[in-house]
Amino acid sequence: MVASSVLGFPRANREVKKAVEGYWAGKLSADELTKVALEVKKTNWTSLKQRGVDLIPSGDFSLYDHVLDHSAAFNVIPKRYLGHNLSPLDVYFAMGRGRQADGVDVPASEMKKWFDSNYHFVVPEFSEETDFKLVFNKALEEFTEAKNIGVTTRPVVLGPVTFLALGKATKDAKAGFRPVSLLPKLLPVYKQLLADLKAAGAESVQIDEPILVLDVAATYEKEFITAYSELAPVSPKLVLATYYGRLDSNLTFVAKLPIAGLHIDLDRAPAQLDQVIAAVKPSNIILSLGVVSGRNIWKSDFQAALKLGQKAVEAIGAERVIIATSSSLLHTPVTLAAEKKLTPEQQDWFSFALEKASEVSTIASVLSGSQDAKVTEALEANKVSIAKRREFERTSDDAVRKRVAAITPEMLERKSPFAVRKEIQVKQLGLPKFPTTTIGSFPQTQEIRTARAKLGKKEITEEEYKTFIKKEIESVVRIQEKIGLDLLVHGEPERNDMVQYFGERLHGFVFTQNGWVQSYGSRYVRPPIIVSDVSRPGPITVEWSSYAQSVTQKPMKGMLTGPVTILNWSFPRADVSREIQCKQLALALRDEVVDLEKAGIKAVQVDEPALREGLPLRKPDWDAYLSWALPSFKIATAGVTDALQTHSHFCYSDFGDIFPSIQALDADVISIEASKSDMKLLSTFKQYGYSNQIGPGVYDIHSPRVPSEQEIKDRIKAMLEFLSPDQLFINPDCGLKTRAWKETEASLINLVNAARWARQTYQ
Repeated sequence: MVASSVLGFPRANREVKKAVEGYWAGKLSADELTKVALEVKKTNWTSLKQRGVDLIPSGDFSLYDHVLDHSAAFNVIPKRYLGHNLSPLDVYFAMGRGRQADGVDVPASEMKKWFDSNYHFVVPEFSEETDFKLVFNKALEEFTEAKNIGVTTRPVVLGPVTFLALGKATKDAKAGFRPVSLLPKLLPVYKQLLADLKAAGAESVQIDEPILVLDVAATYEKEFITAYSELAPVSPKLVLATYYGRLDSNLTFVAKLPIAGLHIDLDRAPAQLDQVIAAVKPSNIILSLGVVSGRNIWKSDFQAALKLGQKAVEAIGAERVIIATSSSLLHTPVTLAAEKKLTPEQQDWFSFALEKASEVSTIASVLSGSQDAKVTEALEANKVSIAKRREFERTSDDAVRKRVAAITPEMLERKSPFAVRKEIQVKQLGLPKFPTTTIGSFPQTQEIRTARAKLGKKEITEEEYKTFIKKEIESVVRIQEKIGLDLLVHGEPERNDMVQYFGERLHGFVFTQNGWVQSYGSRYVRPPIIVSDVSRPGPITVEWSSYAQSVTQKPMKGMLTGPVTILNWSFPRADVSREIQCKQLALALRDEVVDLEKAGIKAVQVDEPALREGLPLRKPDWDAYLSWALPSFKIATAGVTDALQTHSHFCYSDFGDIFPSIQALDADVISIEASKSDMKLLSTFKQYGYSNQIGPGVYDIHSPRVPSEQEIKDRIKAMLEFLSPDQLFINPDCGLKTRAWKETEASLINLVNAARWARQTYQ
């Protein structure tokens, strides 16, 4: 019989978010938070069991981040978080978001994107002094919790090689230290964790090693062999899970590991199936096939999935095949049942986490030869749904397609080189040395959210809402003037989300009411869904930026989200290439940028925080992606005169490996996350001789902590070791939407004072 499996589940429709934020605000106790978490876990396990899933995950739940959970469980806690008389839970949250209360002042740990997703993980920190020990066995705790309600689960554990490979050396580690060198010290703790699970009755464990889909994994062959040779004898059956990409040459050593099962992603890399079957066929390794996507929301094509599954069944037998989601369902909303505003036609296109659980169960049942009437009915219904979707996909907007086809090389280039543009912009903007600005958004207060909700419920008129937004914009402008910022923004009070807002004003998108997906910690987003050709029916932001400029003499910066980021932070179409979708978005944004300049806006920021995130995981695939991602940004920004200063923002990314591509964007000013990455990126800017202007973030906005003026001065000093004073903008790491006004104003006052100091010091 073919079994069914889900690799991981979403952390609920924001119930956990609300409870965690309640704990931070002192409204919930630790015990109350634990109770909320347990109820969410019980609901998840029970729901998956009801959907007929055979292998249900446990241990994948988290209050903040699963990698942070692993660090806390294994005692990988940087010294700066210890000795403050904090509870283990408060130490945990301090690592994730920093802490500035009750005499404790510590910044948050660094965050990075989880492979090529929009999920952020907290980076583990290692040194020769790291003292691994099993502080608590989260996998065992959750396995037992599920068992207590009658649900048998398969525990999920982050693998040892991936854990070390994703970490970084602490500042006090010796030069040349590699975290992976700690594997011999780490393995005894893994053996204890896995042996405890075996003793508790766990038959198998899903051990995640997604590092295996990266090129760098080839350098860890020895570590993988060592690790699994030691772990296998004391563990339950180990199912090694890879996802987000293909194994490629790493399969050669993976197939020889003493594992009971191997999971592969056939959503992202279906072509690897033949190679993997050939590699595992001589062994007894069970093959878990990720045929139901964990990354998109489109209904699975059962016929395509069955074709892949049947190939494996015929090659190695049904008892050695599992039908699974391609990855954890963390990246998808919980259920379509919560969506009341999608049309019946749209509802029929999609599949969220619970629906995907039903899909893996149905596909596995069909492959097992089930004669159940419900299975047959589901199979036939899927055929009808897919046929209807394919019929819809054949429609297109001819004008949009023709405009994409008519893109010329000249549309990608500014009229003059940067040096010429800079001189013109200096005269037009009148900014001082070390100009100060922000990344765009200001705090979204409860009043703003309430007004937006009232508009949606038609409790206020459109005119009343616009009057309210104008008052908010003017208030934000006055605050910036009072603080002394140089290049202002309108604060974005009208925007619900930096991608959703634009999607709602473009043709080609649909939206959910409750399609929340975790981005980091307690931050959730509702990705729009691209369903057809994209175009701009009219101006999107011009009214608000123009109004903001009308109430101040200081220059105003227009704020847009870039085409690559809108694409990567939406659920894209599956029937049209990402290149075509991105260029359609780029042309729509090009029109917006041109209209902003015509309206008197002198600077426009087109944010691309997801540019690096979208880069394929395998280096041989990079050029194909960059060949359309970079031109898309340039199409969006190159239609203006030399006088308009273009900005772009990038966050939480390693740019060293694609730096020439960042240069090729030719933005007049770029801003980057730098406050939590030890400014290691800046050496790359110096190495490549970057000449345009740049604003490395001087403080972390993902934490409520207020940086001191001296901290910001120290960062400016460090930045000037790599950049010239004429290049440097002074700004935060990212937008301020999620912060409170008190901490925002205090932080920006310190930022402006530090910039004034810099002007006096570096004349």
